[in-house]
Amino acid sequence: MNKGLRIISGFTAIFLVVLAFSCESNGNKQIYAGENQDEMILDSSHNLPFTCIIDTPFCTDSACSGMYRGVEFVSERYINQLDLNGTDVAHQYSNKMCEYVGKKLKQLYRDSLYSKVDFNRIRLSTKGMNGDSNYVEYKIYIPFKRVPKNQAMTAFDHSGGWGHKPELKKRKHDLLSSPSKIVKNKRLWVSRLFRTKEGLQEYWIQWQHTDYSR
Repeated sequence: MNKGLRIISGFTAIFLVVLAFSCESNGNKQIYAGENQDEMILDSSHNLPFTCIIDTPFCTDSACSGMYRGVEFVSERYINQLDLNGTDVAHQYSNKMCEYVGKKLKQLYRDSLYSKVDFNRIRLSTKGMNGDSNYVEYKIYIPFKRVPKNQAMTAFDHSGGWGHKPELKKRKHDLLSSPSKIVKNKRLWVSRLFRTKEGLQEYWIQWQHTDYSR
């Protein structure tokens, strides 16, 4: 190999390493790539070993929706880098969705478009979950319906399990025992248990936040 080719190959390897461990914004998406450095093939003819694409949830006055595409789990060393609270990176898209639904409910309340989540019309899918490829497409659709002001909800959360039973009792206790006293009248509305055929289990929880429901 001549000197010019060695230089080009060196720059190619450096570029792939930087790309593999970067978090970039691409429109309304965050993209993470690079799972196991030992398995990486730093060669321009090969793809990176994993993809993690997190759509920013899209909310209108009638619903919030979004999708995660990528690996189901990451190794523990990526927990801090990706701001996770566990290795089940796919399931944690539920946290992101709850954040956006909660903000939207508060906005609707401020705009006098009093609403709550329509539990009966929530849709979930987890195509590829538990498959051999460790790749999943997790889609969520959470609709709203208009209600009288005294029935409006202004906060939203979930209790779920990626292939296991959710710890609903603990989640309810954490919400009701919050030092910030975020739950008006200590009353939570909990959905039925949602299950996808691949094994995701989710309870969805909404309530009237003490700072918004007057």
